[in-house]
Amino acid sequence: MKNSSFLCCILAASLLAESCGSQDSAKDNGSWTGTWGTAVQLTEPHNMPPEPGLSNHTIRQRFKITLGGDSLKLRLSNEFGDTPLKIVGVKIAPALQGSAIDAKKAVSVKFSGNQAVEIPVGKNIVSDAFAFTSTTREDLAVTIAYENVPEKLTGHPGSRTTSYILDGNQIDNPTFEGAVTTDHWYSIERLDVHTTEKTCAVAIIGNSITDGRGSTTNAQNRWPDVFAERLLNNPETKNIGVLNMGIGGNCVIFGGLGPTAFTRFERDVLNQTGVKYVIIFEGVNDIGPSRDPEKTKNDLIDHYSKMADMAHAKGLKVFGATITPLKKCFYMVQSSDEKEQCRLAVNEWIRTTDKYDGVIDFDKAIGGKETPDVMDEALHDNDYLHPNALGHKTLGEFVDLTLFK
Repeated sequence: MKNSSFLCCILAASLLAESCGSQDSAKDNGSWTGTWGTAVQLTEPHNMPPEPGLSNHTIRQRFKITLGGDSLKLRLSNEFGDTPLKIVGVKIAPALQGSAIDAKKAVSVKFSGNQAVEIPVGKNIVSDAFAFTSTTREDLAVTIAYENVPEKLTGHPGSRTTSYILDGNQIDNPTFEGAVTTDHWYSIERLDVHTTEKTCAVAIIGNSITDGRGSTTNAQNRWPDVFAERLLNNPETKNIGVLNMGIGGNCVIFGGLGPTAFTRFERDVLNQTGVKYVIIFEGVNDIGPSRDPEKTKNDLIDHYSKMADMAHAKGLKVFGATITPLKKCFYMVQSSDEKEQCRLAVNEWIRTTDKYDGVIDFDKAIGGKETPDVMDEALHDNDYLHPNALGHKTLGEFVDLTLFK
């Protein structure tokens, strides 16, 4: 049984909207919802932009949205910067092959009516809303011409998508021929879409598996992509978008890469536009290096519970995903029995707790038929920890869509 405060939140939410829409959306006969996003972090030295770099140069970055609509708002970030981030101009356009765009449909993105913008240290900025007709699962390209960028750069290393850099201000260059390439994102954080339909989003907080390790670069076939395609092709869930908030090497509690899942939960989940559902799929990087698996088990359960309570307090539905098999992976060189017992105990809690509104049992989805504690030989990326492209497909197809009806 959920506590009384949670029940009050659910009742209030049901009075505000019959489905994904909100009271605000009813006023303008539509709604704003996150259609794409990424979890930003401090860019490590080996993931910094290649020469010529970004200062006084231009980058074109591609991504695939989930929901389409008639207007957009772009959020840029300098959260981890040590100096202001100065931008000369930003344009968005439909992406064509490689670095090319449909220049006829390119639109300038403005900030308080200006093309140039300076983002202070530790801050982000949301653009003015701008008319732009987009379609479901469309590939878009954001082109940013920079003036000065900080030495400490905000970005997302695990883009699994190629970006393109050219010398100077190339904001209007349609092809970006001869660009230097890099498979990382910088500065971009979120894209919200306005549509006349009642829409909402699922925010997935996760580690490298959600971020797409083992998927195919530029194929957009991470398990959240497969899941998004299924939602959008299903008549009962066609107005639900997906926001991938995975960070490679991320932990729930402490350590790892990027802000911990618990630390960034408010930023990457609770503060997303139009989010209605939450999937929590993290913990492997807490268990793997643990020196005290029993304590890690208790700490994970405690932090999962707190995140669920935070989401329920905002009227969101929360689903827990079980931790996938670890046996034979590099994490299990030492104390493997204790770590496996920790994983099993955490998964049992996820399956049976009343803190979650449902369970996505990825452990069972990707474990071997004869050896369920080992990732299926056909589904892992040669390390028994990360799924390969087929493994991502398997996970994405395993999610029960009736949870989101």
